[in-house]
Amino acid sequence: MRRWFRSSIVTVALASAVVSAVISVSVTRTAGQAARPARTSDGKPNFSGIWQALNEANWDLQAHEARSGAVTQQGVYPYAYARVPAAPVLALGAAGGVPGSVGVVAGDGQIPYTQEAAKIKQENAEHWIDRDPELKCYLPGIPRAMYMPYPFEIVQSTNKIQMVYEFSSTARTIHLDTVEPPPDDTYMGHSVGHWEGDTLVVDVTGFNGKNWFDRAGNFHSDALHLVERFTPITPDAINYEVTIEDPKVFTRPWKIAMPLYRRLEPNAQLMEYRCIEFVEEFLFGNLRKQQLVKRWEGDTLIVDITRKVPPGDKLNDWYRR
Repeated sequence: MRRWFRSSIVTVALASAVVSAVISVSVTRTAGQAARPARTSDGKPNFSGIWQALNEANWDLQAHEARSGAVTQQGVYPYAYARVPAAPVLALGAAGGVPGSVGVVAGDGQIPYTQEAAKIKQENAEHWIDRDPELKCYLPGIPRAMYMPYPFEIVQSTNKIQMVYEFSSTARTIHLDTVEPPPDDTYMGHSVGHWEGDTLVVDVTGFNGKNWFDRAGNFHSDALHLVERFTPITPDAINYEVTIEDPKVFTRPWKIAMPLYRRLEPNAQLMEYRCIEFVEEFLFGNLRKQQLVKRWEGDTLIVDITRKVPPGDKLNDWYRR
């Protein structure tokens, strides 16, 4: 009886081990299959879909602590951590604050500006409201369009990849075939791509130099040259890496890297955000004889707005920034 009992236990144990092994292999295969990127008819990773970066890079590419506003002024104490929101953003409260970030700049986390360019970057940060192209709804350029807090869509074919961005209804085409370069430099540049295994490599040139990388004043010139690398991690995540080179602004090439995530809502789609109409008063309100926006009054705060028209060429320079 004892022998039969022991034999039964051994049999059950062996059966359980076999079932566990089968389940384990099945789960491993399923996980492995799920991790493989979807493929197009020509065997390339299929990037078609709606994607979005989830980070704070549009505020500042570099690691930074949270602060009270994008524009601040000295508070009661003369310390950086004690600065308070400046008047233009005061009424926004927490909505006008800047979230902290570990940064997306590879290596030592530093952007290698030349000495002169570093001064311009600092001035840009101090005059963010007047200078950031995003506030004027200008086309965001590359790579900034890739990590703004808006989704974008990729439509992939065998010889072209179209990227459509929600912000300002921006778009660009990545050419996988031979094409003539554009006749002039542009905000979005000229993108030519090729495949290295499962990685899409895109060479981007032809910038007009009027874009920023973020809201912190990081900028580039018309000599900007980018090499983007899109490598699938899973069917729903892409590793996005960019090598940035601009001898007019930086002392050496440098990199940023981040994941891009697929939007998985069943009804995911791009919505129009044609912000041009929204910034007309910001851009041109100071040119009206009778200003429309002069004053706002809430329960605890009154904001009076005084507009000015920069004299002569300074006005044109402001629009050209």
